[in-house]
Amino acid sequence: MLVKLESPGILACLDGYMNIAMEQTEEYVNGQLKNKYGDAFIRGNNVLYISTSKRTLAEGA
Repeated sequence: MLVKLESPGILACLDGYMNIAMEQTEEYVNGQLKNKYGDAFIRGNNVLYISTSKRTLAEGA
């Protein structure tokens, strides 16, 4: 079973094991916002890929 989650947020910390700490994290299911989380921790062995948001690139931030 493969489950893909979209959880945009602000990268706060990243370690050598790819463990990720994020701030202002949101959870989207089928393109709709379901939850807002203050902080989130994602275990590195669960990460498929990380990318920047198009919004951030367009704003030049």
